[in-house]
Amino acid sequence: MNLPKNLRSGFMNEKVEDYLYELLPKRDKVLSDMEEYAAQHKVPIIGPAVARILALLVQISGAKRIFELGSAIGYSTIWLARAAGPQAEITYTDGDPKNAKRAKAYFKRAGVAPQIRVETGDALTLLKKTPGEFDLIFNDINKREYPDAAKQSLPRLRRGGLFITDNTLWSGKAARKAEAGDADTRGVQEFNRMVYESKDLFSVLIPLRDGVTVCRKL
Repeated sequence: MNLPKNLRSGFMNEKVEDYLYELLPKRDKVLSDMEEYAAQHKVPIIGPAVARILALLVQISGAKRIFELGSAIGYSTIWLARAAGPQAEITYTDGDPKNAKRAKAYFKRAGVAPQIRVETGDALTLLKKTPGEFDLIFNDINKREYPDAAKQSLPRLRRGGLFITDNTLWSGKAARKAEAGDADTRGVQEFNRMVYESKDLFSVLIPLRDGVTVCRKL
């Protein structure tokens, strides 16, 4: 299977990974176009395998008020919006206005634009400025900021809410001693330690693609 490099993990057996992606139902034109654009322009997206977990967790939890920390071109945002339904409110955040502009066009094509608030700037700053509690927070910002993301997100979740984080195996680097100056790997490692040690969370790291950690606030 010619799986794009941006969807492959840095540690999973390639035949197993190909098999998992071959099982996935075909995506619609909007999502397929986004996957193609991301592969061609090296835009980080969660990909369809992780996106299905995200959508399933939204459906199971009944999450309606959702905040995304780092949304890029809005691929995960569309999965969240579709899973949460027309009454949901999803906040998209990204530091690049060009990403936000492209994301808005995709949201319109996907028919989910009315559900999504598009905010441009630093994701953690935008979280601070947005009032109220959330049912689900999805974290996919710079990896060195992961510990701060955990500290700031937990108080903003309702009890029983979900805090979901991508890239928590970080191409397998999370399992090795971080090299000097590698703040991203150290950030992921510290984040993993924090959420598993927290008495306020029940956490599970799922070794799919680049690692997805799902935390439920107790």
